[in-house]
Amino acid sequence: MRIGILGAGQLGRMLALSGYPLGLSFTFLDPAADACAAPVGEHLRGEYGDERALAAFCERCDVATFEFENVPAAAAAYVAARRPLMPGALALETAQDRLSEKRLFDRLGIPVPPYEPVDTRDALEAAARRIGYPCVLKTRRLGYDGKGQAVLRSASDLDAAWSRLGSRALLLEGFVAFERELSCIATRGRDGATAFYPVTENAHRDGILRTSIPRPDDPLQALAQDYTGRVLAALDYTGVMAFEFFAVGGGLLANEIAPRVHNSGHWTFDGAACSQFENHLRAVAGLPLGPASLRAPCAMVNLIGTVPPLQALARIAEARVHLYGKEPKPGRKLGHVNVVAGNGAARDAALARVQALLG
Repeated sequence: MRIGILGAGQLGRMLALSGYPLGLSFTFLDPAADACAAPVGEHLRGEYGDERALAAFCERCDVATFEFENVPAAAAAYVAARRPLMPGALALETAQDRLSEKRLFDRLGIPVPPYEPVDTRDALEAAARRIGYPCVLKTRRLGYDGKGQAVLRSASDLDAAWSRLGSRALLLEGFVAFERELSCIATRGRDGATAFYPVTENAHRDGILRTSIPRPDDPLQALAQDYTGRVLAALDYTGVMAFEFFAVGGGLLANEIAPRVHNSGHWTFDGAACSQFENHLRAVAGLPLGPASLRAPCAMVNLIGTVPPLQALARIAEARVHLYGKEPKPGRKLGHVNVVAGNGAARDAALARVQALLG
């Protein structure tokens, strides 16, 4: 079976690396000349809005999926009319708009921070008065890794935030003084079967994920699975989805979903019985899902902007290095390191050694 993937970044690369042992092959559509998934599949270089490129893509695959949620809706619709596209258009459209996400969560009874859509400077000021300071102004579309956001700590921040973001559709949210950031990575098969990975505790800096540690005995596991399962069912979802939460006062507030394999699930490549990448492909291909259980205590560290000397990383016996073949650039995800150890103390010690190499 040939899987078509819209996008050829590191997520597409890791999907292909996980799919070849299953006898799957891959075609990518991506406009980038240096797409990092190109070495592991057929790379069709073309714009997502180019119907000739989309037609060639459809001719070269049996089923299709995507590795990022900002695929243009028209491109997704074109592919879905010709090949099975999983996850489907509803999941993609919902995840592309933060307001649609929040309204879905409301409808499903999943708690969210207070929020309001805003489309004028006056509406922003009024919404900030109702929600209260501090609050966070976000673009409804295209924001990721902390981009397209501004924290408003008082009315004096309104003008600067509006000047920077006001040309786009916006959402104002209450600022959450969270205790932890958690994500739930789940897979849903074509037949509705589900597999949930252990809740993952995440740490961000400058809006970019830095570390993820699975917590198999987390007291919020059942609640995270409940909320995630509601969304999977409502969207009639097929594939891997990540649901990001804020842990507050013994409960969870929904942040956002990602309709794809996710950075906070990269530890599954080495630390789970069946990785998120393999399980996504199993779901898309109509195969039975694999077990999502933890194999051993583990953690993931992102390599942002620079990569430590490979020789130094290789000296850490518990480290599993994954490089994406990208040119170094400030703020760019160049790879990650999974730390897998026999017990939690050994994992934490190895994690500290990797972090020390990162400075």
